[in-house]
Amino acid sequence: MKKYIDITGNSGVTAYIIDTESISIEFNNDSIYLYTYESAGKKKIEKMKKLATEGKGLSTYISQHVKDKFETQLK
Repeated sequence: MKKYIDITGNSGVTAYIIDTESISIEFNNDSIYLYTYESAGKKKIEKMKKLATEGKGLSTYISQHVKDKFETQLK
């Protein structure tokens, strides 16, 4: 997993893995969720990828727009 930069210093996200049609997110409680085009939609996944690489706003975006649209909990 790639460490989430967290520019603001108060994110609930700690790491992520970007794949072609998905993104896996590790949260600060050590849980990991897989979000896919199928579960959350292509537009939302692509936005999450952008926010992950920028290191800002990913946790907020998930809580406001994606919520529980994950495909599976990996950990």
